[in-house]
Amino acid sequence: QVQLVESGGGLVQEGDSLRLSCAASGRDFTGHTMGWFRQARGKEREFVATIDWSGGNTEYGNSVKGRFTVSRHNAKNTVYLQMNDLKPEDTAVYFCAAAEAMAIRMAEYEYKYWGQGTQVTVSS
Repeated sequence: QVQLVESGGGLVQEGDSLRLSCAASGRDFTGHTMGWFRQARGKEREFVATIDWSGGNTEYGNSVKGRFTVSRHNAKNTVYLQMNDLKPEDTAVYFCAAAEAMAIRMAEYEYKYWGQGTQVTVSS
């Protein structure tokens, strides 16, 4: 089992930055690919970013490429999502997830463990 707890969400203005954190506990953190997803009200959950076990490979959803950066600190069992130049359409609940894999994963069904989410609201 892996437990995930997100933090760092909040209310910001358009153009601002936020850094989300996801603290993991339980089974070996380095044995898991990590991902970020988001779900806006009334919409399906959407892939945001993924990072492999080493942090050496990442991938992003098209809507966040060039603005968001995913990273991980394995010694701290933590994955981060740095979000820059935020837009109102980034408003959503952001979820951290862990997949029992070593390489990057972009599909929601590939993730076994999920956090409870943190709300990000961007006002215009």
